Amino acid sequence: MRILFVSAAVVLLDQFSKLIVKGFSIPFLKIFYKGMSEGDSFRVIGNFFRITFIENPGMAFGLDPGFNMKLWLSVFSLAASFGLLFYLYSIKDKNFSLRLSIALILGGAVGNLIDRMFYGVLYNYAPLFYGKVVDFLDFDFFKFSLFGKTFDRWPIFNFADAAVTIGVLTLIIFYRDDQKEIQKPDLNTESQSQDVPS
Repeated sequence: MRILFVSAAVVLLDQFSKLIVKGFSIPFLKIFYKGMSEGDSFRVIGNFFRITFIENPGMAFGLDPGFNMKLWLSVFSLAASFGLLFYLYSIKDKNFSLRLSIALILGGAVGNLIDRMFYGVLYNYAPLFYGKVVDFLDFDFFKFSLFGKTFDRWPIFNFADAAVTIGVLTLIIFYRDDQKEIQKPDLNTESQSQDVPS
């Protein structure tokens, strides 16, 4: 299942970029990297693209599910990641667009799951499963309203979010082809069943 390299690449890019933004320390190697302070921002392409460090309490668009729901959100994300891995294995012989989209979604889900599960413990601010998601990609696309909130800029996101979004868009774009591929009978199984005498 070489397609899992796509998922692994998403996780590595996502986690590396988050550690660069948030900072990290490895005391026994005497490595200390400060990173940015929450709320810090600097321009990359004028006002259109900035790196802005925020920590998301748990859900998309910065929605806070509340402390009691964070555990369930983390557990659900963990179960969904295993479900996606199993599904990816079950479609290993299907077309590339379907496998690529699921691999991207899986990589993005795991990237954010690592934040939720471990960052609270690693950065000493919350117990296991109660961490916050690091976001930093800040674009000025257009003003819009969602769930009663008005956004002057696109909500700040990370590479894991981008991978999930691209994966979902790939699924939508190639939906018809993927459906035909999923419903296509396995010719090897059919030929074996015809060879068995009744």
